[in-house]
Amino acid sequence: MTDLPLLGAALYLQELSDLPGMTDFVRDAGRDIEIRDFTGIGALSGNAWPDIADRARAALRGHAGRIGIHGPFWGIAVDTPDLDVRRITQDRLDAGLSALIRVLDGRGGGHMVVHSPYTTWHGFNRWTNQCDAAGILERTLATLGPAVRKAEENGIEIVLENCEDRDPAERVALAAAFGSPALRVSVDTGHAHYAHGSTGAPPVDAFIRAAGPALAHVHLQDADGVADRHWRIGQGNILWPGVFAAIAGLPVRPRLILEMADARDVIPSARWLEGQGLAA
Repeated sequence: MTDLPLLGAALYLQELSDLPGMTDFVRDAGRDIEIRDFTGIGALSGNAWPDIADRARAALRGHAGRIGIHGPFWGIAVDTPDLDVRRITQDRLDAGLSALIRVLDGRGGGHMVVHSPYTTWHGFNRWTNQCDAAGILERTLATLGPAVRKAEENGIEIVLENCEDRDPAERVALAAAFGSPALRVSVDTGHAHYAHGSTGAPPVDAFIRAAGPALAHVHLQDADGVADRHWRIGQGNILWPGVFAAIAGLPVRPRLILEMADARDVIPSARWLEGQGLAA
């Protein structure tokens, strides 16, 4: 038995079933899993999502780890000022939660990843006459409000993931403004490293520390500080000992989800971190 953090994985259902060793890797240790199938265009519209949810529930029957999904993000924004687009966004978020509830089938502890509203444009225009921080807050509270209430009622956590964020504390304050245990914070290591290398944001470990006890979820991927790479851990230049030292300092360990561009890199990434004595 090890006290190292246990790694989970973000996977499409076909990757879970078809990649050699993946089912055993996820199931044997009871790792957390995040289903990615609901991110596709059309996956949460009409009658598509119940079929995906039923297949996920069947595939994960008896799974001992926690289960989550990546929520919708293509073509929507949680701070949209357009009321018609807001209604579509809310419909997609509601469908995502309904899908997750169907996958969980009575189990609690699910999570849904939602992307941050903060952009690079916003980051560079903060504290200028173009700053829209108050508007982003107001619009995000309005857009996400119904989803947060539904998550509360069903024991689910919505986790707000950094994408272009330059200020690691701004998203944390946004989540706190909801005053709900159902909205917490996610850190994507590659997104943070891109923001650090290309837009002057603090390093990855600072994003972890800024989130503090609000941090419920981490997407682990390696990168070069130039773009959103989702490389195998060890192939980029993120300083992993510092990242895991920051994680170790948290009062509660977040879900640690390996999110690779190529799912075949999930198991080698876990083995690399295990070899470094950082995770299992």
